[in-house]
Amino acid sequence: MSDEISPFRIEIPESEVDDLRRRLHAARFPEPLTEDDWSKGVPVAVLRRLASAWIDFDWNSYQDRLNQIPQFTTEIDGQRIHFVHVRSQESDAVPLLLTHGWPGSFLEFLALIGPLTDPVAYGGDVADAFDIIIPSIPGFGFSTPLVSDNWPTRRIAEAWVTLMDRLGYDRFAVQGGDLGAGISPEVARVAPDRVIGVHVNGTLGFGAEVDEATAATLTDLERDRLRRIRDFMQNEFGYIAIQSTRPHLVGELLTDSPVGQLAWILDKFQAWTHPAQVPAEEIVGAEFLLANASVYWFTASAGSAASVGYAQHEWGDDPPSSGVPTAVICFAHDIGIRRLVEDAHAITRWTDVPDRGGHFAALEEPEALVADVREFLRPLR
Repeated sequence: MSDEISPFRIEIPESEVDDLRRRLHAARFPEPLTEDDWSKGVPVAVLRRLASAWIDFDWNSYQDRLNQIPQFTTEIDGQRIHFVHVRSQESDAVPLLLTHGWPGSFLEFLALIGPLTDPVAYGGDVADAFDIIIPSIPGFGFSTPLVSDNWPTRRIAEAWVTLMDRLGYDRFAVQGGDLGAGISPEVARVAPDRVIGVHVNGTLGFGAEVDEATAATLTDLERDRLRRIRDFMQNEFGYIAIQSTRPHLVGELLTDSPVGQLAWILDKFQAWTHPAQVPAEEIVGAEFLLANASVYWFTASAGSAASVGYAQHEWGDDPPSSGVPTAVICFAHDIGIRRLVEDAHAITRWTDVPDRGGHFAALEEPEALVADVREFLRPLR
């Protein structure tokens, strides 16, 4: 196995861009089952509009902008790993590894690169500078094709430690949301003597049931989060059931239909952004939604992302705490309850932001996320 790190440029052939537009032009849409709202899935009118916008989306221009960001690939355990690596100009910058989730991609973090690597230019303190590393999870985006159907959280965490070895980083911090909120603490379990801090947005895990004694002591905020956990398990668990048991089927369906791919991930962006009644495209931007869908489409990664993200995820109790200082920031959509996750994590900072923000913190509340990361890691540098 080679330890080589190679520069990477995204170069989608013009024929594939043309093929995407042809398929979008030829797409068939159903008649709405009932009222055309979000109660049963993506409204047909919304899907038609965004599919039309995707036809006009200038991928080549967006690709040129992406290629201005330093990107690389390396092979770890036989798998190509794609990653962004931006060094700060500050010599004492702390390496910070950011891990995305589903249905996102490495694109989630691009707006954070400037504030984290060059804090002074964004009104911050020079002492808060970071080197930024943003890998694409195996099976996602340009960390494809998936060559092994065995990438549980532990193995991904071990791969991230190997990646940091190759980049020459001994001590570093980790941050993530969604799948990244599961992978980041596992990196600390793999290398507790090297990870200086774990920061996650959302939650470190959840359970829908608590005993009567605990229930009696819950705050109003915790009761609301517990209620929403139960609602999620009852009404929104379907996508997990499908992706965790039939990832190949998901890939077969979505790799042949760009409208299907768009609808599959748009459903979750709408459900998980905040406020729920505001169109997701207004919150995270239509450009991001279409670029993110394009990454899934051009890499044909719907099935491999489902497999790694869900079919290979270990559902159950967390392993013991790494002992590494850990911080959590929970925005309005989030469902984290500190007392339910403290046994498995050395939580030293917990921030509730109950009035704003959704699941995609880096996209929805980048300033608040950056500020929380800085404050948490400042004494740990």
